[in-house]
Amino acid sequence: METYTTDNALAAMGFGKFQALVLVYAGMGWVAESMELMLLSFVGPLIREEWKISAQDESLLSSVVFLGMLIGACGWGFVSDKYGRRTGLLFSTLFTTGMGFMSALSPNYLCLMALRFLVGVGVGGGHVFSSWFLEFVPAQNRGTWMIVFSFFWTLGTVLEASLAWVVIAALSWRWLLAFTAVPCFLLLPFFGITPESPRYLCAQNRMSEATLVLERISKTNQAALPPGILTYNRGIEVDQSAPTCEIDHLLPVREKECTDDNAMSSKSGSAAALRSLLSRNLRRSTLLLWFVFYANSFAYYGLVLMTSQLSDANGSCASGLRYVKSEQDASLYKDTFITSFAEIPGLIVSAVLVEWLGRKATMWCLLFTCCGFLGPLAFHQSEIWTTGLLFGARACAMGSFTVLCLYAPEVYPTSVRSTGVGIATAIGRIGGIVCPLIAVGMLRSCHQMEAIIVFEVVLCLAAIACMLFPVETKGRDMN
Repeated sequence: METYTTDNALAAMGFGKFQALVLVYAGMGWVAESMELMLLSFVGPLIREEWKISAQDESLLSSVVFLGMLIGACGWGFVSDKYGRRTGLLFSTLFTTGMGFMSALSPNYLCLMALRFLVGVGVGGGHVFSSWFLEFVPAQNRGTWMIVFSFFWTLGTVLEASLAWVVIAALSWRWLLAFTAVPCFLLLPFFGITPESPRYLCAQNRMSEATLVLERISKTNQAALPPGILTYNRGIEVDQSAPTCEIDHLLPVREKECTDDNAMSSKSGSAAALRSLLSRNLRRSTLLLWFVFYANSFAYYGLVLMTSQLSDANGSCASGLRYVKSEQDASLYKDTFITSFAEIPGLIVSAVLVEWLGRKATMWCLLFTCCGFLGPLAFHQSEIWTTGLLFGARACAMGSFTVLCLYAPEVYPTSVRSTGVGIATAIGRIGGIVCPLIAVGMLRSCHQMEAIIVFEVVLCLAAIACMLFPVETKGRDMN
């Protein structure tokens, strides 16, 4: 009897109308997440002006969001692996929307900080959108479509910068918080028509449901499924040094049921999933991914925050003053708006390199280039040079982060994919928690050179870690 796997089916049907609809829905999830994070560039200075809080409290407002994202990334990843991708998407979206609107009504700083922490918990599920989308994409053009998907993130940053420029001038920061929660709210009416991942259904031994989803894709794309019966490959394509017989298991449905029952019982909890991630085949990839996610988050979000800090540092610190100038002026929004567009060339460059050089080489090349752009910022520069160097650094950081978000889901098997990417993303959020202390705290204390050196060291170590990844996933099937 002929059989086929999910990868065979997706390759045969290609990327069509069905995947385009999934792309738009998942992309809107990333627009919502990027807007919530881009908001951190504006809300801190605005709250500081209105409530007269200290620089430490301002940086703490950003840090608690990333602390919430750390918790949310682990939690939503586990939920989506145990209860389904759709369940993770729904509840993380509901949580983000509700807390986002409530934070706009905050009566004081402590209430705002608590609610923004809860927004962070909801936004922590953003990685489920990318994993869910990639599980519908054929292996042969997965890299290209992940880059296209990442344009939604850039769209969100540009929208938020534009929104801040308009709303703050006419209304207040409360309206900015409310409008920022709208894209996440718009996802809810369309949730009913979103499909479950066929890879997840296969991993749960729900083969008939997975077949129905593939038939739905076939009908929408007007492309035929391969002949035969759907089977699931439980092999772990991570340890390239492992013998082929240990990697390439392909069991028919009937023969596979007892195997799946054992697998399900072994992964019944988050501790079992963590043991799987730290198993011999996955340990090296997992530990390196944790550090590279940390470094990428530290650098990317640090650059976002530095955009609103460096121009003042170049002026006030050079003149011996300590931030007596108000940041609530056009230059803050102009610089942030300009550097937001840096992500577009970063995505274009990564799209070209990822299929030419591969995932690993693209990441370390972009990270080293980011170091080159950041270096001159150790010294005071004119506003034009500062904006230009931040533009180049942010382009490279975005390109590297995008390839990392593509690489991580390709490394892990379906049964622990969301948990694995969720924990790695959570480790990255630690970088987000720490970076305001450097990008805001040190710059406000006029320690510009020391702050840039910290970023340079972290980026260089991350580039080396990318070289040490044991697996190149370019062109490989997702297990």
